[in-house]
Amino acid sequence: MKFRKLSAVMALLAVALLPLRVLALEWKPLEPGPNDATTAILTARMLERAHYSQMAFNDEVSSKFLDHYLDRLDPQHIYFFQSDVEEFNKWRTKLDEMTVNSGDTSPAYIIFNRFIEHLRLQNTYVNTLLETEKFEFNTDERFLLNRKEAARPKDLKEAKQLWRDRVRFEYLTEKLNKKTPEEIVKSITKRYDRIFKAMEAFDAEQVLGEYLTILGTIYDPHSDYMTKSELDNFSIGMRLSLVGIGAQLTTDDGYCKIMELVPGGPAARSKKLKPNDRIVAVAQGEEEPLDVIEMPLNKIVEKIRGTKGTEVRLTIIPADAADNSVRNVVSLIREEIKLEDQEAKAQIIEVPAENGKTSRLGYIDLPSFYADFNLDDKKPEGERKSTTRDVTRLLNKLKSEGITGLILDLRKNGGGSLEEAIKLTGLFIRQGPVVQVKDPTGEVTVDKDTDPGVEYDGPMIVLTSRFSASASEILAGALQDYGRALIVGDSSTHGKGTVQTLIELSKYLRNADFNPGAVKVTIRKFYRPSGASTQLRGVVPDIVLPSVNNHAEVGEVSLDNALPWDTIEAADYRPVNRIAAFLDDLKIKSAKRVESSKDFAYVKEDIERFDKMRKDKSVSLNEELRLKEKADLKKIEEARKQERKDRHTAIPTTYKISLKQAALPGLPAPYDPAKAKEEKPKRGSIGEPAVLDEEADDSAELPDVTLNEAENILIDFVKLINARNALANNQPETPVTQIK
Repeated sequence: MKFRKLSAVMALLAVALLPLRVLALEWKPLEPGPNDATTAILTARMLERAHYSQMAFNDEVSSKFLDHYLDRLDPQHIYFFQSDVEEFNKWRTKLDEMTVNSGDTSPAYIIFNRFIEHLRLQNTYVNTLLETEKFEFNTDERFLLNRKEAARPKDLKEAKQLWRDRVRFEYLTEKLNKKTPEEIVKSITKRYDRIFKAMEAFDAEQVLGEYLTILGTIYDPHSDYMTKSELDNFSIGMRLSLVGIGAQLTTDDGYCKIMELVPGGPAARSKKLKPNDRIVAVAQGEEEPLDVIEMPLNKIVEKIRGTKGTEVRLTIIPADAADNSVRNVVSLIREEIKLEDQEAKAQIIEVPAENGKTSRLGYIDLPSFYADFNLDDKKPEGERKSTTRDVTRLLNKLKSEGITGLILDLRKNGGGSLEEAIKLTGLFIRQGPVVQVKDPTGEVTVDKDTDPGVEYDGPMIVLTSRFSASASEILAGALQDYGRALIVGDSSTHGKGTVQTLIELSKYLRNADFNPGAVKVTIRKFYRPSGASTQLRGVVPDIVLPSVNNHAEVGEVSLDNALPWDTIEAADYRPVNRIAAFLDDLKIKSAKRVESSKDFAYVKEDIERFDKMRKDKSVSLNEELRLKEKADLKKIEEARKQERKDRHTAIPTTYKISLKQAALPGLPAPYDPAKAKEEKPKRGSIGEPAVLDEEADDSAELPDVTLNEAENILIDFVKLINARNALANNQPETPVTQIK
C-alpha cells in the first residue's frame, strides 16, 4: 500500500505524539454535575417503587448495574483491561447505597474517563498501524466477531493485539467491497477519529443519562431514563409529523440496527429493509456515502432524517447475510408518514377448487392497531380513524365477494392501541375476556369484548412472526385460547407482554430550578384469557413454518433482564373450539408440502448457513477463502433465480382492495405484477421509494413462501370443514363454498 507524504518513522512519531499533546490540552476529565445527586436519587427510588417487579435496589442489582455499565461502554471487551475491572469492583455492591442514599454518581464519570483514555490509546495505535502495516490476508487467521462473552485484555499489550485484529478485519471487509488501499485507509482513519471525537464530546448530562439508563434496564429492557434534552426531543417527536424513511433504529456492537419499520413508510414499502438489518453508511442524493459504523445513534438519525422529497441512500448488511462483507444499497425518498399508508388493506385471492371452478380467499394485512387519539379533533366519533371500523369495512367487502376463508396478517404488526386490539378481537368472537392486565399490587383487570355480534364467523388463519408484538400478541393469543382461529407463522411472536408509562421527575420536586428528566418504567403485565402471559414466550403458533427468524436473536427472549413468563388464574371465558378437531390433519398436510417445496428448501439452506455463522462466531481473514465464499453465495443466488424462472409457477388471480375501493361496487382489475414493476417510479421521483441496487431490487420479487403456505393451509381447513358438514348432514361433499 502507498504511504502518505511523511516517512514511516515520521508518520509513527506524528501519529503517536501529536494527538496526545492536543488532547491533553483540549479534553478534561468529566465530573458529576451539581444536580446529579437529586436526579439519581429520584430515578432510583422511582424504579424501586413504580416498577412492576417491585425489586429493591440491592447488592445484586448493584453488581448487575456495574457490569452492564461497563458493557454499555465496551460491549466487545476490548477497551477496559482486567486490572480496570478489578479496580472498579470496589463499587460492585456499593452502587445501591451510593445512588439511593446520597446520589453519588462519581463511579459513572471515573469509569467513563478511563474509557476515554483507552479510546485515545486505540485511536493513536490504529492511525500508526494504518501508516506502517502491510496488510496481507493469506494465513489461516480468524477474527472473533462477537466478544461479548470473551475475557477482557490483561493489559495494553493484549488490547493492542485485539485492536490490530479488528482493524485487519475491517480492512479486509472494505477490500472485499473493491475499495482501493488509499480509500480503505481514509475510511478507517475517519471512522476511528469520528468515534473518538464523538465520545470525547460527551458532557456530564450525557454520561449521567447513559448511567441511569443502564440502571433502568436492570429492571427490564423497556425501562430507562431520559435526560432533559432527550425528554424535549421525545416531546417534539410526539407532536410533529414524522418526515423520514419510517424506521426505528438502535445500536448494537457499534452498528446502527433497524429495530422496527413504520407501517406504510418508505422503508417498509420498499420491501428492501427489515428488522435487524445493519446500516453501515448513509449518503445524501448523489453524494458519497458516509461511514456510520460506531457513530452515535443520534448523529445517524440526523443523517437519515431530512427534507421531504429528498433522497437518502442506505448501505446495509442484511440481517440474514451469510457473510459480514455483504453490502446492499437501498435508495429511499424521505416523506411524511401518512396515516393512510398504515391502514388495513385487503386482497381477494382466487384459487383452484373442485370441478375446475375457483374459490376465493380473503386476506387482510394489518400493519398496526391504530386509532385517532387527537382529543381536540371535532370530527364525530364515527369519522375518526379506527382499526376495528376499517377492518369491518374490508370484511364486509370480502364477504360480499364470496370468500371461503380469511387470513389476517400480523407479521409486521408491532402493536398500537390496546382498545382497538380488544375491539378487533370482538369481530370474531361472540363476547368475553380478551386480555387480563396485572399491576404491581397483584390486582388483575379483565378487559372484555362486550358486543355479542360477530362480523366474520368463517374459517380463519392469523399469520404471525417474531416481529408481531404487544397488541398483536393479545389478539392472536385470545383467538388461540378461544379456538377461534388457527395461528400460523414463526416459532413464536415477539414476547412483549408489558406496559410502560413515562414519569416526569420534575413533578416530584418543589421549586426546582432544573429539569431532572424522566423515567420510563414498566408498570403492568399482559395475560391471555387462559391466564398465560404473553411476556417472553409470546404466542406459539399452532403450525410453525421454517424461517430464518426462528434462529435469529429476535424478540424479548434475546434481551437482557426481560421479565419472566408466568401464569395467573384463567378468566371466565367460553372457547368455541373450531381448531382442535382439524389440527393434526392440517399439520400433516402442511408438513408434506413444506418437505417437498423447493422454496422452503431454500429457506432451510439459508437457516443452515445462518446457524453455522452464528455458532462459529468468527470469520476467516484469508482473502482468497472469503472471495471464494462470496462467489459461491452469488452462484447459489443466481441458480435460485434461474430455477424460479424456469419453474413457471402459476400466479393466482389477486384483487387488491384499499379502504376506498371497499366502498365501491365490484372488484378492481386483477393485480398484474409485471405491470406494477413497469409502472414503478424511477430513481428520485418524489413521494415513492426507489431502489439503486439491482440485486436488492430482485429480492422484492422473491415469493412470500409463508403466505403461500398459509393459503394452502386455509384451503385444507375449508375442505375439512366442508367434509365434516357434509358428513353430519349425510350429503356428498360439496365444493368449497362461502361459510357464514
